[in-house]
Amino acid sequence: MKLTNARCLVLSCGNTLRGDDGIGPWLAEWAEERFKDETGVRVVSRQQWTPDLVEEIAEAETVLFVDCSLEAAAGAVSVIEVEAAEAEGRGTHHQGAPELLGLARKFYDSLPRRSLLLTVGAGSIELGEEFSPAVKAALPLARTMLEETVMRLLA
Repeated sequence: MKLTNARCLVLSCGNTLRGDDGIGPWLAEWAEERFKDETGVRVVSRQQWTPDLVEEIAEAETVLFVDCSLEAAAGAVSVIEVEAAEAEGRGTHHQGAPELLGLARKFYDSLPRRSLLLTVGAGSIELGEEFSPAVKAALPLARTMLEETVMRLLA
């Protein structure tokens, strides 16, 4: 399968049945609608990031990873640069953004010119389909930051 090179690949992950962990797929759905007329934007949402995404990452001009954060304060929204890192161990079940970039470099000798990670701090990842009050309150900011980041990556 030959993939179309994305100028901006938005790659989200999360489980919609685990409360705030569903923020990645929720933002991906919003981004798909927002950027539906932008041919250079490709949105991919998965429950987990797995090595099968590496080829698409290697072929993208830029990538914006989107996920919840268990380390950040609930509802805190941030965008940070991501650098490639070597994958630890032999596990292929779930990879983080740095490890996926490392695999793109290792197997395709290619990296996007810019890689960013947008996170929203999780208040709860217990079973359920509702966001915590802190994440609900952060949704407008998260959408704005996602939109502004994609537009900067396209520029």
